[in-house]
Amino acid sequence: MRIWRSLDEVPADLGPTAVVIGNFDGVHLGHRHVVARAREIAAERGLTVVAVTFDPHPMAVLRPEHAPTTLTSLEVRAELLADAGADAVLAVPFDRDVAAWTPEQFVERVLVHGLTASAVVVGANFRFGNRAAGDVATLRELGQQHGFSAEGIPLDGGPQVWSSTYVRMSLAAGDVAGAAEALGRPYSVRGVVVKGDQRGRELGFPTANVPTDVLTAAPPDGVYAGWLRRVDTNETFPAAISVGTNPTFDGDRYRRVESYVLDRTDLELYGVEVEVSFVDRLRGMVAFESVEALVEQMNADVDRARELLT
Repeated sequence: MRIWRSLDEVPADLGPTAVVIGNFDGVHLGHRHVVARAREIAAERGLTVVAVTFDPHPMAVLRPEHAPTTLTSLEVRAELLADAGADAVLAVPFDRDVAAWTPEQFVERVLVHGLTASAVVVGANFRFGNRAAGDVATLRELGQQHGFSAEGIPLDGGPQVWSSTYVRMSLAAGDVAGAAEALGRPYSVRGVVVKGDQRGRELGFPTANVPTDVLTAAPPDGVYAGWLRRVDTNETFPAAISVGTNPTFDGDRYRRVESYVLDRTDLELYGVEVEVSFVDRLRGMVAFESVEALVEQMNADVDRARELLT
């Protein structure tokens, strides 16, 4: 997957393109339908599919106090867009200068001169340009002037189901199954495994610890069934996952995702990048009165996770 982090990086010999535009945070099923439609057009016309997104999220620049937590990093977004059918990603560096572009300026600079767009596909609720002045109708009008087709695709796969906001709401409620329904896959977080306090190892449940980024969405504190995947080898393992700060041991300031790979105590994952996917919520986080009570519950959690993942 090619990622261009500015218009200057787009190859001069790229040729005509089918362009999709959006924040694409999470790359949910609605996003995938938009890319799939662009892929169809590209196959008919011999075009390259380019996904245009923005980095950082526009809200982080315009109203940082209201900026949403992100569901995916730019790199993961690019991987997911490639899986959906995009050939390349243009991440427009978003700042107040870009925010001030009129719809006409955006079309001319990005679509016409930057990407030689022959077709543009967006969500039906797409808005663009200064103060969101442009919509799909504006895009069609400008397309007629500049020689590209434009269409808006409905993103309503159900009541609010196909939206990044819905995914964030589901995650905040601990409904990882609901988030997965909208995404078309389990929600996941990525990170490099760090050395923890090793209490899990002492209790017979060694875990791979991944610190959480406060800017990235994560399910609330609790215990989940899911999967741990080594990014380098693509090996995937069933896991019982804890999100929180270890309240039984008085906790600490840092939330982390701790994954116990079921029935494995031999894995050495320190320094390895892993992806942790959440399939179902088992319970909320509890401070137990004794270590023995904690271990008893952990055994029950592992048994339940094994049932759900088999």
